Amino acid sequence: MANFYTDNPDLKLHLQHPLMRKIVALKERDYADAKDYDYAPVDFDDAMDNYNRVLEIVGDLCGTTIADNAESVDHDGPTVANGRVTYAPGTQVNLEACRKAGLMGMAMPRRFGGLNFPITPYIMAADIVSRADTGFENLWGLQDCAETLYEFGNEEQREKYIPRVCQGETMSMDLTEPDAGSDLQSVMLKATEQPDGTWVLNGVKRFITNGDADIHLVLARSESGTKDGRGLSMFIYDKRQGGVNVRRIENKLGIKGSPTCELVYKNAKAELCGSRRLGLIKYVMALMNGARLGIAAQSVGVSEIAYREALAYANDRKQFGKAIVEFTAVQEILATMKAKLDATRCLLYETSRYVDLYKAYEDIARERSLTPEERQEMKLYNKLADACTPLAKGLSSEYCNQNAYDCIQIHGGSGFMKDYACERIYRDARITSIYEGTTQLQVVAAIRHVFTGTYNQLIDTYAAMDIAPELEAQKAIVEKMVEKYNAAVKAVHETNDQAYTDFMARHLVEMAGDVVMSYLLLTDSTRYESDSLKRSAKVYVNLAAADVEKHSAFISTVTPGEMPLYKA
Repeated sequence: MANFYTDNPDLKLHLQHPLMRKIVALKERDYADAKDYDYAPVDFDDAMDNYNRVLEIVGDLCGTTIADNAESVDHDGPTVANGRVTYAPGTQVNLEACRKAGLMGMAMPRRFGGLNFPITPYIMAADIVSRADTGFENLWGLQDCAETLYEFGNEEQREKYIPRVCQGETMSMDLTEPDAGSDLQSVMLKATEQPDGTWVLNGVKRFITNGDADIHLVLARSESGTKDGRGLSMFIYDKRQGGVNVRRIENKLGIKGSPTCELVYKNAKAELCGSRRLGLIKYVMALMNGARLGIAAQSVGVSEIAYREALAYANDRKQFGKAIVEFTAVQEILATMKAKLDATRCLLYETSRYVDLYKAYEDIARERSLTPEERQEMKLYNKLADACTPLAKGLSSEYCNQNAYDCIQIHGGSGFMKDYACERIYRDARITSIYEGTTQLQVVAAIRHVFTGTYNQLIDTYAAMDIAPELEAQKAIVEKMVEKYNAAVKAVHETNDQAYTDFMARHLVEMAGDVVMSYLLLTDSTRYESDSLKRSAKVYVNLAAADVEKHSAFISTVTPGEMPLYKA
């Protein structure tokens, strides 16, 4: 019987990072809950044991029930009738199994019925769930919307809604509209305040994942006469109140078990969440950062299953009298897939730890004033999380698409058929580099950290860490990569040409990612004494060095006046 946690030793390695001790102490307020909850940990070791036990439950559920249902869910999909969605039978089984296992509201405080997990083990669960069924991770992972409710809702709203999420009710974030995709400033769903202080919503939302959820976070225009983000507020819609119907479910390429809905709001009663006018400027930005970390985890899960399916097929498939895994060409593909998987997983959990630390300090600040030292640490980790999140989302999603492609390549003609899982994996992977902000938008978010030096700050930190002796040659290669990266940044910056900077932004961000992930593989494989990660480090550093060289050459040869832009 497969367990998707215990069969993957790399996951446990990342849970052993030294920063976890600080994260857990902050999250548990030095284990104060132990006196009120018999399941709360009494110390660090007890907390880690709790995380491992719950992740084993996640791994068991994913390795059996959810993975076993993935094919039927992809085939059956959800349906809509009379404005309501019915999940595929397999999805219904999956959700009920998660509810019974207590896997909803994992990161919520115990007083609301949650497990009070830090972000890192919760993201690890998302990684595992995505490996089992990428589309189901969308439904299960939207419990993360409760984090936004917790951060910005009032205490009455927290007590009203968060326990329902912890008990298994589903959530959605209703942001995009037919004429407002990535440009959320153009949202026009109308929010009207009533004489008694309540609100009603009217309009249409489109491309809403899990759009018939029990509890919705909705971005709507509360300020009449406005046309930009300053007129938008965040609202909570409860399906029990009625007023929202599903007009249709989109017929998608992949993640077919996850209903993507068009919603019609007709005088739907809603509650204002937080303050007026801050819906996009503050609340959606926080919501999207959490969602982007979730998509990074989803992407790593896709890379994991793509690699495993490719490896299993390569060992089983025989050609010319031997298994194809013995052919050098196939070995090269598999080594590249594993290196990309390990690199993005290192970046994913580095990012989640930074998110954990700054969010823990933010939460403590609701209870008491932070010391100057704590406030300084919060600002630092917030900056690092802000820099790493678009990097993780952008690069993990691009790599998972490449790994899904290579998985089919190893299967050959069989991979083009529905007889093998890789065909579904390939379709599911494609959306990861599009939703919750395309790769191009992740570049927009990341490029300022190239020029403000945040990535250099990380690089300098990693460069000072111990590296295993057998990886010294790879470290020397990475140091040369850093030189090329810095030279490229300087060359672009000195042109003082915004159009040219925008044109070269993707090249610079990818170079930064190449260097950061190379260093993370070197430092993590040394820290964990992992032979598997060391092998991936040796492969990935060479791949990254070639990528940096390519970008460096492009920047050095294309001047501002020679940008190859499409002209209509």
